Amino acid sequence: MLKLRLLTSGCTLVFASLISPSLLAASLTPFKATYTHELNAGISVSGEAVRELSQTENGDWLLAIEASAMVASIKETTRFTAKDHQIQPLEYDYQRRVLGKRRAAHLSFDWDSGKVTTDIDNKPWKMNIQPGVHDKLSYQMQLPLDLAQGAKQMRYEVADGGQIQTYQFKVVGEEQIQTPMGDFTAIKVARDRGEGSERETYLWLAPALDYMVVRLHQIESDGKEYSLLLKSLSQ
Repeated sequence: MLKLRLLTSGCTLVFASLISPSLLAASLTPFKATYTHELNAGISVSGEAVRELSQTENGDWLLAIEASAMVASIKETTRFTAKDHQIQPLEYDYQRRVLGKRRAAHLSFDWDSGKVTTDIDNKPWKMNIQPGVHDKLSYQMQLPLDLAQGAKQMRYEVADGGQIQTYQFKVVGEEQIQTPMGDFTAIKVARDRGEGSERETYLWLAPALDYMVVRLHQIESDGKEYSLLLKSLSQ
C-alpha cells in the first residue's frame, strides 16, 4: 500500500509534471508516458505505471495516472484548464483498491463561489479557497511550466485531505540520467519539507523532453526507498 501511495500524490509528486512547454502559449499536447517503478522495503518489488494527458470534448484537459501492483491498484485523475500560463483544477478523483478494500476521494472546484467540495468515502464537506489553489495532481502540471520559465524555488497551495497544505520545491542542480529511452540532461528538484524532515524526494526533469520527469527517487523516514524511471513516451 505504501508503494501505491508513493505512486500518486504529494510525493505523489511522484510522477510529477509531464507537460509541454507549448503551455506557455496556453496549448497542451496529449501524451502517454510509461514508467517502471521499484520499491525497496526489505524485499524489492517492481511494476509499471502510466500517465496520460488527453483533451476532453469541451476543451478541458484530463491527466490520468494508473498504477497496479500485485493485489492493489490506484487510478488518479485531474480535469483542469490552462489560461495565462496557469493551471486551474476543476475536478480531482482518486480510487484505490487494496486486497478488495476500496477508498475513494473526489474534489470539485467552484471558482465562482471560491469553494471546493471534498468528498472522501461519500462524506462531503466544503472549504474556502483562493485563486491559485491546486489539487494533488494539477500542481504537478504547474511545476514544469514554472521550471521552463526559470523558477528556482516553487511553492504551491494544495487542497489535500480537507485542508490547504503548502508544497515547496527547489532546484538543486543538473545531472545526466540514464533511461531506457536514452541519456538526458535533467534538472534535479528536491521537495522541501523543512528542517528536521527525515523524508527525501527528488525529481529529475529533462528540458529536451519538455520538462518531463525522467526519474524520481524517494526515501521514507523508515528507510524504505521508492524510484520511478521513464520507460517510454508517445505523443
